[in-house]
Amino acid sequence: MIEATAVRIVGKGDVDVLEMATVPVPAPGPHEVLVRVAAVGLNRADVLQRRGYYAAPPGVPADVPGLEYAGYVEQLGEGVLDLTAGEAVMGIVAGGAMCTHVVVHERECIRVPTGMPVEEAAAVPEVFFTAYDALFDQARLGVGELLLVHAVGSGVGTAALQFGLVCGAEVAGTSRTQNKLARCRALGLAEGFLVQENSFAAAFATRMGGRGADVVLDLVGAAYLADNVAALALRGRIVVLGLVGGAKAELSLGALLAKRAQLVGSVLRSRPLEEKAALAQSFAKNALPLFARGKLKPIMDCVLPMSEVRLAHKRMEQNETFGKIVLRW
Repeated sequence: MIEATAVRIVGKGDVDVLEMATVPVPAPGPHEVLVRVAAVGLNRADVLQRRGYYAAPPGVPADVPGLEYAGYVEQLGEGVLDLTAGEAVMGIVAGGAMCTHVVVHERECIRVPTGMPVEEAAAVPEVFFTAYDALFDQARLGVGELLLVHAVGSGVGTAALQFGLVCGAEVAGTSRTQNKLARCRALGLAEGFLVQENSFAAAFATRMGGRGADVVLDLVGAAYLADNVAALALRGRIVVLGLVGGAKAELSLGALLAKRAQLVGSVLRSRPLEEKAALAQSFAKNALPLFARGKLKPIMDCVLPMSEVRLAHKRMEQNETFGKIVLRW
């Protein structure tokens, strides 16, 4: 076992349940690597886990949060062929990333693009993997289609906006903050909708000239379901990724049938190793080169030292962030 420093959740509740502690980390097994973590992206799931609403899956540290990391390969397990010690890598994990060391399967981590600072790399895996999988594997977003992204100023939202533009789609988005919409317009957002009282469908129909959304990427959940269906085009697809707006809602199946629509739920955290590895390798092949070419870029809200993890949680809960909060060791 290796002694490492980690953020631990020692209860359920406010940010005072977050503490720094020494924890054991196992040596890497066959086809695994030990990564010395340099920086970690903070995600809404970490906040929910701290509050006691989103438990870690079986086999994952229950008291150490963190779903993504960037760092350096420190030790190779038996049979590792494609990575070498000292290489900068990044990836997603089901938990435990807020630690100075993590052990991951070699196929789950990918190399950090040359020239990308490690703090920026820490802002890539969770949001860009999630958006890539949702838009292309789940929703099959295509050239010329209209994409509607909710919470477009969030980490996943800004990643989805960029992916939509790269693939030749037109992108509209919603937010509860006018400032976030203005900043997204600077990134290429075609139309921005300020959501009040969970309603946007009427304004969307008016400003889009009656054109419906081919794909809706929903990071909010139940509160937006009825308007999501109303805003859809014929054969439209809704992909639900978040439930901050509730988990239960009434759905008009008649409206769903009339539009021949699809409603899909998706999550990365609980997927098995092979699915995560396949996603990582597909992302590395198809999306990673776009960072080097300047077509994709992680949008950073701020970078804080890991000692300020409580402040980072508070900042996220204020819902005023634009892009990713990153914590560095």
